[in-house]
Amino acid sequence: MPEHHEERIFDGRRGAVSLTYDDGTANQLEKAIPALDERDLRGTFYLNPRDRIMKQALSHWQAVAACGHEIGNHTLSHPCPSAITGGRGLEDMTLDELEADILAAQGQLQTIAPHQKVWTFAYPCYSTYVGRGAGRQSYVPVVARHFSAGRAGGELGFSNRPGLLDPAVLVGTPLERLTGKEAVALVEKLTDQGQWVILVFHDIDEGVLPVRRADYLLVLDYLSDARDRIMTAPVAEIARLLESWTPNVSTIRETL
Repeated sequence: MPEHHEERIFDGRRGAVSLTYDDGTANQLEKAIPALDERDLRGTFYLNPRDRIMKQALSHWQAVAACGHEIGNHTLSHPCPSAITGGRGLEDMTLDELEADILAAQGQLQTIAPHQKVWTFAYPCYSTYVGRGAGRQSYVPVVARHFSAGRAGGELGFSNRPGLLDPAVLVGTPLERLTGKEAVALVEKLTDQGQWVILVFHDIDEGVLPVRRADYLLVLDYLSDARDRIMTAPVAEIARLLESWTPNVSTIRETL
């Protein structure tokens, strides 16, 4: 059997998974994080520090960060396309406005995790642009300037191939439309190819984009049991591993 390139990246394991959570909801504090802690798994929590409920839970999020979970930037105002907001959206913003929004969020997030030296970003609504039509511009370069990695969206069934990915616009896989068994099968397939799978959660059992608790726990149990084969770690940690890895073209081709 040929030596797989991923064995030199993920501490001897065949692939990697990052568990990411958007919007910093109370539901995550109540349901998602305790389940992670029970299984000794760490996640990445992308927060919007403008939210009144989240500010009231500041001490709780500080405790989450102190326990080894990653805190990430999800902007201050959570700008999305106008079709989603029903009003002013990314089409009406400039790059300077969006960068100011991101940096305002970062200033507040530093108080939650002052020990963090490396920060990552998640694009609200998976959208990576500002403006309309001929004036439409990507803000991926803004994210690349300020963060070690940025998580966007992607097509179901595809993930992040070491040596080929752009860390500023990583593929994320939302799980709200998948059962636990479907999610596990997807992770099994992609990590077997040496890929880095970034799973996206919002709420457990409630909210606009929920994942059933039973399905969520099934995914966590699978990753806990598979820790000798699959690395599960926060986004910043795996991005750092890939940054220090020098790809070999022949080994990349093995996964294609």
